[in-house]
Amino acid sequence: MSRPRISVVVPTFRRPELLRRCLVALCTQDLDPGDYEIVVADDGPSPETARAVADLDGLPGSPRVRCLPARHTQGPAGARNVGWRAATAPLIAFTDDDTIPDPGWLPTGLEALDSGADAAVGRTIVPAPQPPTDYERGVAGLERAEFITANCFVSRRALERVGGFDERYERAWREDSDLQFALMDHGFVIASAPAAIVVHPIRPAPWGVSLSQQRQVMYDALLYRKYPGHYRRRIRAAPPIDYYVAVIAFAAGVAALFGGRPWIAAAGFATWTVLTLALFHRRLRGASRAPRHVLEMLVTSAFIPPLALYWRAVGSARYRVLFA
Repeated sequence: MSRPRISVVVPTFRRPELLRRCLVALCTQDLDPGDYEIVVADDGPSPETARAVADLDGLPGSPRVRCLPARHTQGPAGARNVGWRAATAPLIAFTDDDTIPDPGWLPTGLEALDSGADAAVGRTIVPAPQPPTDYERGVAGLERAEFITANCFVSRRALERVGGFDERYERAWREDSDLQFALMDHGFVIASAPAAIVVHPIRPAPWGVSLSQQRQVMYDALLYRKYPGHYRRRIRAAPPIDYYVAVIAFAAGVAALFGGRPWIAAAGFATWTVLTLALFHRRLRGASRAPRHVLEMLVTSAFIPPLALYWRAVGSARYRVLFA
């Protein structure tokens, strides 16, 4: 078989139906099937995933599709490394198992890299209801991301030079920015390919999902340690001072209450209440006003600041960086 021009790497973790939908879209690209291959990197090897891949491999008019187990890593960053290192093409395209690439996605990405760029970023469309929930609005933020691994193209030469993805990112969070900053620091050219479109439907999330999402802040500490300048310029310019003030005010209120100083306790709790309601109002602005969602925003706004600061502290300790 001739060598393909580009390899598509898709990390997956026990979502065979979503993966199947993605693979069907990838198998119907406006590109000769011999010009590309699809490599599925299974982060939680399962028979269901293997069957989803086997059902599409070898179909007439389709590219080669193969599934590789990612047994020694955890998370999409490590799975992507397994995929691109086993790929056979000089150019690599990355997307996720819950996306639906447009038929012209690969040809447009190829055109961007063939024009001289070392990497390219396509356009990601997130269909969100209006008004959205806070969670849906957060996912829709992918449309504005500078560099997103759900829709990017990178030359093998560039990936080899930067060492691929940092496998310490064990969740789908900041590993794409890490790769972007590594490419930038090595002088590689990153182009924009807005015509390379993938659709990223929003998956359902449980009530209070924003609380479990705070764990992701730990990986902000890793990104900050590696690229402090890029982080402050492109991710967050300053620490979340309002979170610190809210937590300190609540702690001071509790201490004063048990210390027999009711006026100080009242001031502490009042400060905490004002800051909590301000966070609640910011999150609810322009979002769904369904009673269930309003209650979720009110309850989670009380717990987000302490959880976020806890995970910042965990990240600081784990990655040995002062991440305030």
